[in-house]
Amino acid sequence: MDEAGARMRFADTDLSRDVFLGGRLAIWQPLRGYRAATDPVLLAASVAAEPGQGVLELGCGTGVALLALGQRVPGLRLSGLERQAAYADLARRNAAANGLEATIVTGDLVQMPQEVRGQSFDQVLANPPYYSPRAPAAHDPGRAAALREETPLAAWVDAGLRRLKDGGWLTMIHLAERLPDILAALGGRAGAVAARPLCPRAGRAAGRVLVQARKGARTPFRLLAPLVMHEGATHLEDGDDFTSAAQAILRDACALDWV
Repeated sequence: MDEAGARMRFADTDLSRDVFLGGRLAIWQPLRGYRAATDPVLLAASVAAEPGQGVLELGCGTGVALLALGQRVPGLRLSGLERQAAYADLARRNAAANGLEATIVTGDLVQMPQEVRGQSFDQVLANPPYYSPRAPAAHDPGRAAALREETPLAAWVDAGLRRLKDGGWLTMIHLAERLPDILAALGGRAGAVAARPLCPRAGRAAGRVLVQARKGARTPFRLLAPLVMHEGATHLEDGDDFTSAAQAILRDACALDWV
């Protein structure tokens, strides 16, 4: 990110306030930058955090995943790391607006600020950029930085594992095609690895995958049954057509089981 990008800030006229978790969470996000949808909510639902634990989100953006987790599980010590200063500012604003305490640090996971590097966490979560560095960049620089992989996926996994306490959990969401890369990056440094495919509709191939691993564990890999997101073979009418399982997560702030 260049110096101009680091100085960028959003005016209120550049923002919308969008609700998540059936209105339990209201988030300011840019009208023309990176805009969160279902993936960070699914990620938050997958983190098996308990009250009192320390949680770090790498690349927290405007804070949707971190704050959705904070809404579901009270009493967490929430921290986020975000390299785009304007998005980090919005994450701080969103935490305050939703009555949640969160420490949001502006910085890059490759050159991690000391205030994050000096801590260990019970839970680390991440939604790394999905698209290849060779893919065409979005016109908006904030959206391009959020969606286009500049830092290798292995570096995200490494940063997450380094910040975990022994026995802590790393939870990620990514494209299903990148599951082999995530497993390779975990490479014996974590076990109890489980992957849950996310399928758009029954009978369709998974487009996304949730992955969870425990630092220092040695238990075998598990491939779980997929979460099917939408009812029916095709979308037939206006409005959403989420399955009851997806609605429980996206609207009712329920957790996603890893069984």
